[in-house]
Amino acid sequence: MAVNPRDIIKCPVVTEKTQAMMNENKYTFEVAMTANKVEIRQAIEAIFNVKVEKVNTVRVLGKTKRMGRFVGKRSDYKKAIVKLAEGSKITLFEGM
Repeated sequence: MAVNPRDIIKCPVVTEKTQAMMNENKYTFEVAMTANKVEIRQAIEAIFNVKVEKVNTVRVLGKTKRMGRFVGKRSDYKKAIVKLAEGSKITLFEGM
């Protein structure tokens, strides 16, 4: 059964650190928890029409947060740091 690439790649992670990594041709995305590196590579190549050189993944555990006497927890998620081959580029925003 073929999986839609947009079910694997949820959204880009845009922070000061990830924007600095974009200068090194590395992009960060939030991905499905069950996705492996091969699926992430294929999804990025299919969506953005680029050549992926390397994929690193990190499972990020959600923080425990309090609101007065109530305790809650943010959701866990998985992020992928994707290094593109030389000459490939992703335009996440039109203004960049």
